[in-house]
Amino acid sequence: MKRSLSLILALALCLGIAAPAGAFASESEEMTIPLYVLAEPYGFKMGGAFGAHQMNDSAYLDMLKGDFNSVTTTNEMKAYSLLDKNCCKLSKDGMPVMNYFWADKMVAWAQENGIKVRGHVLVWDAYMSDFFFHEGYDTAMPLADRETMLKRMEYYIHDVITHFETKFPGVVYCWDVVNEAVGDNAGEFNHDDPRHLRTTRNGGPNLFYEYVGDDYVEYAFLYARNTVDELGADIKLFYNDYNAFFPEKREAICALVNSVNNFATDENGNPRKLLDGVGMQGYIGGYGYQEGCLEDSHLENIRLSIQAYAELGVEVQITEMAVRNFEPDEAAKHAEYYGHLFQIFKEVNSGESKPLTCVTIWGLTDIPYEPKGTYNYNLNSPYGGLFTEKYERKDAYKSVYTTLLD
Repeated sequence: MKRSLSLILALALCLGIAAPAGAFASESEEMTIPLYVLAEPYGFKMGGAFGAHQMNDSAYLDMLKGDFNSVTTTNEMKAYSLLDKNCCKLSKDGMPVMNYFWADKMVAWAQENGIKVRGHVLVWDAYMSDFFFHEGYDTAMPLADRETMLKRMEYYIHDVITHFETKFPGVVYCWDVVNEAVGDNAGEFNHDDPRHLRTTRNGGPNLFYEYVGDDYVEYAFLYARNTVDELGADIKLFYNDYNAFFPEKREAICALVNSVNNFATDENGNPRKLLDGVGMQGYIGGYGYQEGCLEDSHLENIRLSIQAYAELGVEVQITEMAVRNFEPDEAAKHAEYYGHLFQIFKEVNSGESKPLTCVTIWGLTDIPYEPKGTYNYNLNSPYGGLFTEKYERKDAYKSVYTTLLD
């Protein structure tokens, strides 16, 4: 059913958003309603992403402020960005020491602009600083034992969550506690582990698996839950992964969710719900090439996956979406595809239960001058944005806008 323009106007006014005179006279006029206002009745936030280098790009920040009510820092809240190696070595109690300078600046910007933050990420094996696993935080020293590593991990998780909740109360509304722990290929996990917990990545070891243990994911969520409960904070705890909408990986993630949420018990012996949600990263299409992009099969897999995770009693967020498109002449199809995708988001939240709580887009802008084959080119694609490289709205944006308005 098409929502009336008067309802949209009321929502905008409730959120304190001023609209130009006559802006709501007809649906055909200029798009003046922020995407996050249009998404609100369907039960999900609209999210964007930014890095430290974009803190000096006022046009990019204005784009974020204009349409999004949730943001994710791309790298600045990850362990390899926060851990201070020299200070760790000097730590008197042997616990890790963090430098929050850039992360604080970015979360402060979000707070000043009334935008919530997805915390990303507490535990991730990729690019993790090797020194974290050694005695004295020195790679020339032996590896620390499991007990020491569990204490370091617990301290790190507690300190990071507590820091942001204390300094910016209520701004960080959820955390990706663990990222990409489920393997994709048979050689990356033990065949008898239904969780498909990653033992290797790109031929190297998963350092958390190897030096903390095969229960490191469960312990990470336990430590995060204990911290949130101690703070009395309303912070949701997520497991986040790519390819989470493909059937085999979806099945493994479901097994991991069940393992985490049956890992600990309360005082009555009942399982504690340590994990609140699953983050589906949402990179859709071929990695570095057009083949596999804009395929209808992905749309149905995304629908089925949201429903499957919701059946576990957890919420779902699309956390790092990029609707990939490597060909400029596919712009019309790309726009149409974006509309179909948001139609699915509306439909999965059409009932009383609204499992999808946020859609965060990482491939926000086109990058037509990005050299072919680079990580950014392959990951987000040169023509996959809602906006041009000059932050102008594309037909893809208009498709999303119209879909949410209907």
